[in-house]
Amino acid sequence: MKQQSIFRISFYNRGDIYELYARSVRQGDLYGFIEVEEIIFGERSAIVIDPTEERLKAEFQGVRRTSIPLQSIIRIDEVEREGSNRIIEADGKTGKVTPFPPSRISHPPES
Repeated sequence: MKQQSIFRISFYNRGDIYELYARSVRQGDLYGFIEVEEIIFGERSAIVIDPTEERLKAEFQGVRRTSIPLQSIIRIDEVEREGSNRIIEADGKTGKVTPFPPSRISHPPES
């Protein structure tokens, strides 16, 4: 019996980096979009609650399929098992990842 693939998708959304785990990732019908289906939310103990995963669960509640613009995708990995969905702040000051396109374009001074 073949095990179903699990994918980790990292992408930019509203200035943050979202990291989601899903069972299906494919080129969307809309040009320039990746479709993500069957987002995996881990069953956690009621004692320990991860606020970022709860925020993501609320944001994607009732969503069967979401389309993410190609330019927002950082990477897609096929992984052996799911992890915790999370949101990482991408303020540009502490992170090593530069958003594309850059949020601030510096121009050389005019002489």
